[in-house]
Amino acid sequence: MLPAFEFRVIDELAESGITVLANGVREPAFTSGKSITVFDRQNMDSVQGADLTRLLERAPGVTLSRNGGPGNFTAVRVRGAEGEQLLVVIDGVRVADPASPGGGFDFGNLLMGNLAKVELLRSANSTIWGSQALGGVLAVTTGSDDTLTASAEYGAHDSKYGTIGTRFSAGSATFNLQAAHFATDGISTAATGTEPDGFRQTELAAHATLDLAPGLSAFASGRYADGRLEIDGFPAPDYTLADTAEYQDTRQRSGAAGLHYAGGALDVTATASLADTERDSFDPALGTDANYTADGTSERVDLRGQWHFARLLALDFGGEREWMRFSTLFDPVHRTAISGGYAQLEYNDQKLHLAAGLRRDDHRDFGGEWSLGADTAYDFGPVRLHASYGEGFKAPTLFQLLSDYGNAALQPERSRSYDAGIRALVGPVSLDLTAFRRDTRGQIGFVPCFGDTTGLSAARPFGTYDNIGQARTQGIEVEGQANLGAGFTLGGAYTLLDSEDRSAGSATFSNALARRPRHAGMVTIDWQPRYSIRLGADLRAVSRSYDDAANLAPLDGYATLTLRAEWDADEHFTLFGRIENLWDERYQTAAGYGTPGRGAYVGARARF
Repeated sequence: MLPAFEFRVIDELAESGITVLANGVREPAFTSGKSITVFDRQNMDSVQGADLTRLLERAPGVTLSRNGGPGNFTAVRVRGAEGEQLLVVIDGVRVADPASPGGGFDFGNLLMGNLAKVELLRSANSTIWGSQALGGVLAVTTGSDDTLTASAEYGAHDSKYGTIGTRFSAGSATFNLQAAHFATDGISTAATGTEPDGFRQTELAAHATLDLAPGLSAFASGRYADGRLEIDGFPAPDYTLADTAEYQDTRQRSGAAGLHYAGGALDVTATASLADTERDSFDPALGTDANYTADGTSERVDLRGQWHFARLLALDFGGEREWMRFSTLFDPVHRTAISGGYAQLEYNDQKLHLAAGLRRDDHRDFGGEWSLGADTAYDFGPVRLHASYGEGFKAPTLFQLLSDYGNAALQPERSRSYDAGIRALVGPVSLDLTAFRRDTRGQIGFVPCFGDTTGLSAARPFGTYDNIGQARTQGIEVEGQANLGAGFTLGGAYTLLDSEDRSAGSATFSNALARRPRHAGMVTIDWQPRYSIRLGADLRAVSRSYDDAANLAPLDGYATLTLRAEWDADEHFTLFGRIENLWDERYQTAAGYGTPGRGAYVGARARF
């Protein structure tokens, strides 16, 4: 029997890896020519803990930066794209924060315990997903397939994490309820600090499905997360990152409801959804009132489907409308909207897959945008060739357009991404080698205006935004797995990334992009000496990078080792434990911000 942690290569061995990322409807990931990684609950249990980024680092092309310990702002970059250029979807709801300057998602607020599946598309796919899919798409699903699940973990920095969930049916209705609570004393956000900064979060998630007629069902889902994070600031007189008593409260709400029909040649889903993020920041040195507040809301209606109108041919189609608004302590309510529609033609037989699509979006402020996409794959027995082309765009955020720093003339960021590769399955060894490139133009950057009263700066004395950036990222991804016998499995992922600032006339032209290491890789080895015992080790290595666009602030490379163990006491109960950062590596993923040292954790989980 294979160990609990199986590194997923999307090929014929992973037919159970169902994804929606390739064409907007549920299909096996291996049928697509796109680069997609799927993790299931078994993978997450083997990784252990609350930190989702420890799972994502097992996919090629993924690097991250975090401003301190657990709960702090965390950016996930895929193939060198900006963190804000990764579209994040939770239970079918887009959860980017319209009130944040870049409109991205903070992975510090998403913990792993309530998740059932994680899907990652590593290339642009605005044809299917519209705005923000410039740097890829990550979709997570909460819930469980078990009647009752529960887990509890305790470890370093007085960290406590507990989850509980249930799945049950009543007549033609099925319900899935999840709850989790995480609390830790944390580490100092400032690398030079001595005062720990704690984090706590409570999360609730629910799903319900009701069968209305053969092939027709209604569904509803909701998620609520409430967190409090202690942070450090830049106090006078030095104005450098140091220990302070500042903290931030964040509340995330999202939900969706709709109808799904699957019958004969047609599969279609209609959904209405809402996502809201509220952030309140406090500095006790300034009083008890919040010194900054922000509230961003997105409301959407969309229709997605697939029609098999002929043998081997299918039409993927969809359309949506999104309304966004934001306000802050200093900005009144601002609103905008975007609508779009797409069509994609697919051909699939036992060996060949072809897909090509076109999308049109119209934004209330900047106008229209076209997006093209295509992918293909062909099987030669144990070898599969695959390639894809995708265009992506990211609409300017409401903050960039309409805040006190805004520029109403902004245009969307745009990208073109290409990849091609080969997947091979030879006996107990599977391997996927992919070459990729992404060219991004019109990236939105902040323009300082101190001392400048001309042009864009005339009405924005403290700075504004403009489409000033161009970038190129290219490289090679390798992922694979080998069953070595005697209960041993070896897995790994490696990325060689060449990132370059291509902004013509800029002082940073030809520099490496900030926080993009050239080399990043993970090696995992798992051993199952007995049916009930699983042991594992994860070695993560990342090369040197720079913290700034000028390439004047280097970030040293690092390597960390995690040891894992699990014991099935019986068919329902499992005891587990791990040691993270075994040799207590001191490193930073964002200059000046601390990272956890060596830490041990133990826990138990139950399934019925």
